[in-house]
Amino acid sequence: MAVHAHPDDEATGTGGILAKYAAEGFRTVLVTCTDGGCGDGPGGIKPGDAGHDPVAVAALRKAELQASCQVLGVTDLEMLGYADSGMMGWAMNNAPGAFWTTPVDTAAAQLADLMRIYQPDVVVTYDANGFYGHPDHIQAHRITMAAVEASGIPAKVYWTAIAASEMATFEQRLRDVGVEFPAPDPDAPPPADGEGFPPGTPDEDVTTRVDATAFADQKFDALAAHSSQGDNIFFLRMGKDAFASIMGVESFVRAHDRTGAPTPEDDLFAGLR
Repeated sequence: MAVHAHPDDEATGTGGILAKYAAEGFRTVLVTCTDGGCGDGPGGIKPGDAGHDPVAVAALRKAELQASCQVLGVTDLEMLGYADSGMMGWAMNNAPGAFWTTPVDTAAAQLADLMRIYQPDVVVTYDANGFYGHPDHIQAHRITMAAVEASGIPAKVYWTAIAASEMATFEQRLRDVGVEFPAPDPDAPPPADGEGFPPGTPDEDVTTRVDATAFADQKFDALAAHSSQGDNIFFLRMGKDAFASIMGVESFVRAHDRTGAPTPEDDLFAGLR
């Protein structure tokens, strides 16, 4: 079971493992917490701009999410249905129904019920900072860990990660394959939380690396299914070969384990097979 914040998150950090384990015959369950209504609208209309309709955006992103799941072979999709909270500091953080302001216990109870239904051996979500400080990612972490504790079901829990040593060269590797970023404005204020490249996870904390390079084309195609968000998915600006070389291996921190499997691991199901 992978617990993600928005439509398209499932492909970026876990598209490889979802495709790999589905191909191996595992049941793969995706839980998406929000409707993605703070994403771009048709034609790249940004949230807050005239003509941006969160309801219409959410409907479009749901269809794209379903297409992505089909590409990845996801067997079960569950949407908790909370409103997208937007980036940290946006007015939408406090809007009625926003995921960020939903009591953790309320959303965790929903998720725990899903864990009781699906009985996942392995659960994957974000770390306590939501990997890069997005409020909905942070909330997804919080409710997942609360649901794990309440249900007592998964044998293993993982947080998505990129090792700090790899993150240090990540932007340059993207430039090397033709993905350019604007030069920083020296007069601009420092980036807000959730903006720019995160520092990465300390190398010593990364316990697990799964080589899903053989499924990188599926991961790329799953991202491409979210075409309405193309302006924000810079990985789509590179070819599939370059994408596979950069995004083929997915890394994780093992945060909970009842198997006793030794680390480092190369399989989320180590100790369970």
